[in-house]
Amino acid sequence: MERKEIVLTEDQREVQLHYIELCKSYVDELKKKLGRDVTCCVNTFGCQMNSRDSEKLLGILCQMGYIPVETEDADFVIYNTCTVRENANLRVYGRLGQLSGIKKKNPHMMIALCGCMMQEKHVVEKIRKSYKFVDIVFGTFNIYKLAELMYHRINSDGQVIDIWDELKGVVEELPTVRKFSFKSGVNIMYGCNNFCSYCIVPYVRGREKSRMPEEIICEIKGLVKDGVKEVMLLGQNVNSYGTGLPIDITFAQLLQRIEEIEGLERIRFMTPHPKDLSDELIDVMSKSEKICNHIHLPLQSGSSRILKIMNRKYTKEHYLELVDRIRAKMPDVSLTTDIIVGFPGETDEDFEDTLDVVRKAKYDSAYTFIYSKRTGTPAAAMENQVPDDVTKVRFNKLLATIDEVSHSICARYEGTRAKVLVECVNDHDSSLVTGRMTNNLLVHFPGDASMIGSVVDVELTECKGFYYLGKDIDA
Repeated sequence: MERKEIVLTEDQREVQLHYIELCKSYVDELKKKLGRDVTCCVNTFGCQMNSRDSEKLLGILCQMGYIPVETEDADFVIYNTCTVRENANLRVYGRLGQLSGIKKKNPHMMIALCGCMMQEKHVVEKIRKSYKFVDIVFGTFNIYKLAELMYHRINSDGQVIDIWDELKGVVEELPTVRKFSFKSGVNIMYGCNNFCSYCIVPYVRGREKSRMPEEIICEIKGLVKDGVKEVMLLGQNVNSYGTGLPIDITFAQLLQRIEEIEGLERIRFMTPHPKDLSDELIDVMSKSEKICNHIHLPLQSGSSRILKIMNRKYTKEHYLELVDRIRAKMPDVSLTTDIIVGFPGETDEDFEDTLDVVRKAKYDSAYTFIYSKRTGTPAAAMENQVPDDVTKVRFNKLLATIDEVSHSICARYEGTRAKVLVECVNDHDSSLVTGRMTNNLLVHFPGDASMIGSVVDVELTECKGFYYLGKDIDA
């Protein structure tokens, strides 16, 4: 492939589109050489923001001419990594070992690593020294530069490593391939300012930066025009939306503006922080016809003492008062949460406080985690790390308590009717389809692929714990 010099302009979108065209020439040449289509595989580890980033990466690769596949024996493989828990890192290293063997058989294969894990200096150094077969390494702040980095790798002999320490700019208008045609994530802000003592996110995602509301609304209108019925507004702490903007706007006010978009049927958001979830937001949600009847409200611990050490900036009492205010305005709201077990210094009394909140908050479901020490966070250096055997006993007790509480809470809809957005044909029974109610609970009922993306009136006939069986009322 002939190397061409690029003259950079201030319009990064045009620059990246130019690099995409240059890489497309390389892909065309590779297709002729191999005598077949060339394939790509983007594997995502971690949160909804990573999933949204992966859609952008896949869009860029498809624009170049790659064909997406699910298997990792592809011609271009990207791991979009997560580093919230140590296990995520270990999974990536394990998978890389397998990719090494595949690449030896296919020397033209390219491997790229990106995402949160790559923002850790010791990880990048390990990749540089021990995984030299990896072609491209980049982080969370320059996802949009994939084509540019690929172009430089094509024209060099070694790894291309490009890690930024902060967000220098965002390019949102590049090609994207969505996993679902009828729903999409939309970034409303980037980064986090909270610095919870156990969390690596502020160090790998940077400080909070909000997008201008006009940009967000324009993107959503484009998605709706393309068939999207439901959007998920994404941010590490959506409640602090507006940080750093030249205008005065709150998250609740942004929601009101988004609700006015014609053709949009559902609005979700992830993730709010309990310390600053406002009465304004509760009021807006209670009056809305489009904002889903669901709030994910991370608890992490029910102990005020542990919450202070975690730097969560709220107490057990404040959290439960917030739950009461939410339920007063939205009695039927679905509440879900995150809980960490085994944080350094957690005692039996602290853990019992967590169980107490679970019983009083009456969650529909909860994401539960055993504390994972992350190098570089304050909690990693704390004394009184909880022994594994104690943590496992508490973890199992927490799961049992959540199951006991949640089953009765979820069952409250049995025998009622609900609108369900059909997402897919059921994985285990092709005579069923699977969709979600506005409260995020799954429903399985008879149907076929033609129903995917439609909103169906369903009678909820039987609760099976965290999901329902039902039947189409109009069938």
